[in-house]
Amino acid sequence: MTQTVDYKHVSILWAASEHAAEIAQLHAGLFDKPWDVAAFQNHLAHPGSTAFMARLGTPAESVGFIVGQLAADEAEILSLGVRADRQRHGIGRRLVEALARAVKKAEARRLFLEVGTGNTAALGLYTALGFQEVGRRKGYYQHPGGPAEDALTLALNL
Repeated sequence: MTQTVDYKHVSILWAASEHAAEIAQLHAGLFDKPWDVAAFQNHLAHPGSTAFMARLGTPAESVGFIVGQLAADEAEILSLGVRADRQRHGIGRRLVEALARAVKKAEARRLFLEVGTGNTAALGLYTALGFQEVGRRKGYYQHPGGPAEDALTLALNL
């Protein structure tokens, strides 16, 4: 018997370097070129790092993450991911909102990110959250066996 999932009960928790392996595992299931545990440990140990994990269910399982970095009055989302079977339930939105609140509290004025032009789901989320295009990087994403994809640089005024 499958358990019904109530997405209203997603827990958004601070993440630190001890969560690097868990985040790396989620990342590996979502991206063509996954970051390894050491990369996440380095990012999460950085003094300007801000990161969260989304947990769901009983017992709680990690279903998403966001890793950002703050420098002076600007912040950037370095990576965001929600497990494929848990997408389209507002978890990504809640992770971005948590990061935006945290960096705003730390006095960031703008939050930046880069996203592939073909990632329509992510573009829809970011647009709905108020991000606006501020730049484009031609051929930034290299996909195995496919053409290069432009990256859009988006920004949100906090």
